[in-house]
Amino acid sequence: MTLHLKEAELNEIRTLIEQRSGILFDASRQRFFSTRVREYVQERGLADGAALLRLVRSSNVEYDEMLQSMLTQETSFYRYPAVIDALVKKVLPEVHARKFWENPRTLRIWSAGCSTGEEPYSIAIALAENLEFVDAWNIEILATDISQQALRFAERGVYPQSRLGNLTPGQMEAYFARGRDGFSVKPRIRKMVSFETMNLAQAVYVGRLDCIFCMNVLMYFSEERRNSLIQRFYEYLEPGGYLLLGHAESVSKKAGVKFESIRLGDCILNRKPAVEVRSREATVLEGSL
Repeated sequence: MTLHLKEAELNEIRTLIEQRSGILFDASRQRFFSTRVREYVQERGLADGAALLRLVRSSNVEYDEMLQSMLTQETSFYRYPAVIDALVKKVLPEVHARKFWENPRTLRIWSAGCSTGEEPYSIAIALAENLEFVDAWNIEILATDISQQALRFAERGVYPQSRLGNLTPGQMEAYFARGRDGFSVKPRIRKMVSFETMNLAQAVYVGRLDCIFCMNVLMYFSEERRNSLIQRFYEYLEPGGYLLLGHAESVSKKAGVKFESIRLGDCILNRKPAVEVRSREATVLEGSL
């Protein structure tokens, strides 16, 4: 027997999610949203949408599990090879050149909307393999997500082999330990990543960053929230820093910030303009008068 949900119940659930998380399931995702809600109601053995509303309003844990079911996407390590390639060939060489003589050398990357952790750990593996003198750097990969359930999985760092399919045998050997429950991320990679619960719809200052990954996250927000978030990303980035978005996402002109758009292979990078240093030239010219 197919469960039919009332439109009013769906609207109430949709409104509750937007109020708590800022995530908007608009008209373009109406069919997807109603299907996911129906499946979740059936999985929990509930009678209808009203029963689901009572459940999630009475418990933050229940709400988190419902939201996670709405946002869950199949993911894996090195899911977007072109993005990792851009990190390795464009971002890291520029950061290395800019910060090589700093003491200490710091590299900060934010994985915003990290889900179950495959993205930040993939970034850490790319750094371990490609950043010159990697052990001489203070590296912090900040990985945030709204779902505590997803973050608990990520912090455990144990994955089935199916999610490691894009890695080479050498990478699997170097960065994972095989156990009875799956493949565990080794401490060398794990120590680069710190996980925190964060709602991107709420402004939280995370300090200066060299690179921000926000892959397939903006599509869950209204245009107003997307533009506000992009403005914050721009503010948080160091001059010359990069913002990497999903292939179907872009920086709107309405966001009011001026990223430089750079195409590298199948990836588009958004770079915050570097500060132009002309003061030394000006000083020399003035001193010669």
